[in-house]
Amino acid sequence: MLFHSLQFLLFLPLVFAFYWAVVDRPVLRKVLLVVASLIFYMAWNPAPVVLLVWLTIVDWGVGRWLRRTEHRLARKAILSLSILNNLGLLFLFKYADWLTQSVVDAFALVDVHLVYRPLGLILPVGLSFIVFQGMSYTIDVYRRELATRESWLDVAVYMTFFPHVVAGPIVRASDFLPQVDERPTLDDARGARALVRIATGMFKKLVIADFLAANIVDRVFADPGNYSGLEVTTAVVAYTLQIYYDFSAYSDIAIGTAALFGYVLKENFDKPYLSKNLFEFWRRWHSSLGSWLRDYLYIPLGGNRGSKARTIVNLMITMILGGVWHGADWRFVAWGLAHGIGLTITRLWWWTFGKTKNPTWVATALSTLATFIIVVECRIVFRAKDMLHAKVMFLEQWKSGWTLSSSPNLSGALGLVLAAAVVGHLVPHRLYDRGAALFARLPVVARALVLVGLALFIKEVAAFEVQPFIYFKF
Repeated sequence: MLFHSLQFLLFLPLVFAFYWAVVDRPVLRKVLLVVASLIFYMAWNPAPVVLLVWLTIVDWGVGRWLRRTEHRLARKAILSLSILNNLGLLFLFKYADWLTQSVVDAFALVDVHLVYRPLGLILPVGLSFIVFQGMSYTIDVYRRELATRESWLDVAVYMTFFPHVVAGPIVRASDFLPQVDERPTLDDARGARALVRIATGMFKKLVIADFLAANIVDRVFADPGNYSGLEVTTAVVAYTLQIYYDFSAYSDIAIGTAALFGYVLKENFDKPYLSKNLFEFWRRWHSSLGSWLRDYLYIPLGGNRGSKARTIVNLMITMILGGVWHGADWRFVAWGLAHGIGLTITRLWWWTFGKTKNPTWVATALSTLATFIIVVECRIVFRAKDMLHAKVMFLEQWKSGWTLSSSPNLSGALGLVLAAAVVGHLVPHRLYDRGAALFARLPVVARALVLVGLALFIKEVAAFEVQPFIYFKF
């Protein structure tokens, strides 16, 4: 069930009405959220819901077991059950076929003939996000940073909550579970702001992200040889903007939808393409993943507490595994490796020359531009169908045809959308906040008219096939 589908537009108000009707009955409202979330999840494929329930049961059981155990080695063994269960299932569904095929291909290089029968398992939607959330709960309980939940319902609400279950943001148990204990509240102003957030996400997705995909990105990446150097480069930049507007749109809708039910989800993006270096970029881009990798992988590996060589190793491991988290493909390994190398070079520069405390505006502009170019070029590997295709895309940027007259696919409408995407990324957060506050002060009838008008505008502009959110496949 897509956020921007007719089914969701019927599903959301129905669940909303029933939820607030039973809001003063804690058990009933939790049951309602879990049932609604499972229905939402099953809209893609009913079978994987069994896997979702299983992960919830195991992590809930591990949490209770940890509460009753004080012996250090026993606690580690119990925690390992959760980690093995989560990562084992993730490996089975996401990586087993890929790694098996990679081994077979390696043997094929030495003329060893093997019969490969792929498992053919379909990756359950959102499994990578679900697994990280389950491990967040059990690891925090193990660290005694979070109290064990005796009620399975509490853990189930956290693990299955439909706004974030499919594509995040990755929610920490320590942030979400305390909210489960409280009676939800929703006043007029918060409700209005939530609707603005949802509408903003819809606009980002349908008017900007999907337009860029349909009008330049998908066409050029499908056959770059048929396009000029300017068109190929524009497509690469457009994909960089598309993936931001697509994923941040999902996060906007998730955050806004959660707010309608009285829950607060943390922000996931903070204008990442304005970052002055790659470390800043990873604090601004998909920050729920970046902070998860930092707190549950990089720091446990030793972080930057050891030698400089060890710090670099920890950084490279974290970024490569962060790349692999995105998918079972050597492209994602290469993408993570490239970012790891970029972060390492940045770290080596700081160690050698120190950080500039008060850089000039020229230095800031140049470092921001350099960071953006690195991110853009790395996106080629992320988007290409394989490494050979990525190589072609890299090279095709430098061929002839860097004039508008030789680039007929760069239409005026495309230019307007690209300009809107850039301006939208430059606009300060406070202006968005003021717009939401202004909307909240309007009479109810006026709000309804604004939303209907926006919906009609989106319907008119988005005259192409609606695309699933990019991060659904991760």
